[in-house]
Amino acid sequence: MPLHPTPETLLASIIPLPLLTIETAATPCDSRRMRSANEKLLSSESRRCQVGIFCLIIAGLLGACSSLAPPAPQNSEWSVLRQQLEAMQSWQLRGRVNVRYNNKSYTPRIQWQQNGLNFSLRLWGTFNTGNTIVKGSPDVVTLEQGDTVLHADSPEQLILEQLGYELPVSYLRYWVRGLPDPSSQAELEFNEMNQLVRLQQEDWIVTYADLRQYGTLSMPRRVEVIRPVDAVRLRFVGLSWNLDLDRE
Repeated sequence: MPLHPTPETLLASIIPLPLLTIETAATPCDSRRMRSANEKLLSSESRRCQVGIFCLIIAGLLGACSSLAPPAPQNSEWSVLRQQLEAMQSWQLRGRVNVRYNNKSYTPRIQWQQNGLNFSLRLWGTFNTGNTIVKGSPDVVTLEQGDTVLHADSPEQLILEQLGYELPVSYLRYWVRGLPDPSSQAELEFNEMNQLVRLQQEDWIVTYADLRQYGTLSMPRRVEVIRPVDAVRLRFVGLSWNLDLDRE
């Protein structure tokens, strides 16, 4: 046995024998065939590496998407879900809202945090708002925009006067959760899975899509609010929910 491994022995230890057989005393023709086989093997290994990298990228993308809440299952009984939704005292949502009002369109980002009867509503990212925070309690509503702080009796009045569009916050605290406002009658429609997909209250029509499951609660990822009489439309999209504020 030689003290130092030959090139053939080293190559054979790197490349599996079934894939390549090394012959000694090869003719020039054999050497060309061997080089061709090596090139094909390296090309095959390169393709395998590319496929492996591609699979890792896909796995990473799927992992990122896994943070999205799962689709909501069939509701066994609406009255039970309604009681659970009404019992929510503290919650937060994030997403975007496209507002069409008076033939104009606005699409700010929205972050809404509710704690009992108090709320904080942040709107930003559209050309005429910058960063606007509306805070409300049973006694007073304020709007903060830079160094400006304004007060009013209702959030609807402040938003309309300062931002130029109507956002029915008093109703929306119920509607975005999939609930009718308890102050007046509403017509409810359900799909074949017993999920609320549409409600009509006062002059407004609210539709729900892409319900997602958060623990025992089904929460909408998309909500559209329309008032046909004057073509006002609010479209909430990409909503994500935090229902554990009491634990934080």
